[in-house]
Amino acid sequence: MKQKRLVLSNGQSFDGYGFGADRNAVCDIAFNTSVVGYQEIISDPSYTEQMVVMTYPVIGNYGIADEDFESRQIAIGGLIVREYCTTPSNFRFTKTIAEVMEENSIPGIWGIDTRMLTRTLRDNGVMRAAIVDASMSVDQALALIATTPVTENVISKVSCRKRWYSRTPNHKYDVVVIDCGVKRSIIDCLNARGCNVVIVPFDTPADDIRAFNPHGILVSSGPGSPYSATEVVEKIKLFKGELPMMGIGLGHQLIALAYGAKCNKIENGNRTSARPVRNSLTSRIETVGLSLEYIVDRESLEGTGLVATHSCVLDNSVVGIECRKDKVFAVQYHPEGAPGANDSAYLFDKFIKLMEGQNNA
Repeated sequence: MKQKRLVLSNGQSFDGYGFGADRNAVCDIAFNTSVVGYQEIISDPSYTEQMVVMTYPVIGNYGIADEDFESRQIAIGGLIVREYCTTPSNFRFTKTIAEVMEENSIPGIWGIDTRMLTRTLRDNGVMRAAIVDASMSVDQALALIATTPVTENVISKVSCRKRWYSRTPNHKYDVVVIDCGVKRSIIDCLNARGCNVVIVPFDTPADDIRAFNPHGILVSSGPGSPYSATEVVEKIKLFKGELPMMGIGLGHQLIALAYGAKCNKIENGNRTSARPVRNSLTSRIETVGLSLEYIVDRESLEGTGLVATHSCVLDNSVVGIECRKDKVFAVQYHPEGAPGANDSAYLFDKFIKLMEGQNNA
């Protein structure tokens, strides 16, 4: 086992053992409190260029199953765990997580105190970090962090290059997904509800999208800042009021920007976890997998035509918005629940209901 070192930009360091790709890596670091679903996490495009600390102590115990990937490409920046299991015990597994990480040039480190690391990220917020060989000093690692540029416009890295289709028998609706880093589970949820889906690159012109004659548009989740996806924001402005629209994760933030609201970067390093959300339309509390990197500013919604429909119980932050007049709604969290609860799967049914009134439905 090769010794590795994790160094944070505040000077803290943690020594452990390497797995996955044997290389140095520098990127943002955040933590994830999910108990299961590490395969879905490492293959979720929303984690592009981010190191993820798993708070659950044992990772890798059920291996990797080919049919559970959320994306064709794995672009996570690194994986940090307390204990890495080298002997999966699942009849479905085809590879270990270390083998998949090695194939995709993703470094990992295990054997460190992830509880202490998580508290550091919680208290100090998002920061840069480096996974390096243990022979590299902390000062050298800090210099590496300081000289490594931040990747800009990561959406272009994970969005598809050409349009592709996901069809279902006896379909009723045609949906265009604007791919900012879409998860396979989102497409599966649409297929299961009778939708043929065409997935298009994030920079596809609006007229090309109209040429598919869709009943609705879904703006997908994805990585990075919503302010870097101006092409998508401009398209949303063109389509609002013309077609029913649903947004998830980054798509939620982009819809908010298109209506004139603002988004703020969160302070702590918590990307996704099970959190209670209050549906203001039904007063129901739902458990959701909440993705937090940017959050819609509540005060900025005033006068935009959007209303807050869902709020996080813990801090009252806005995690759901809607414009009934335009048949547009969006949520910050992942209603497909992969991994996570499926309390909010009804939102896909809501999207279907909005498309029923379209002339070509």
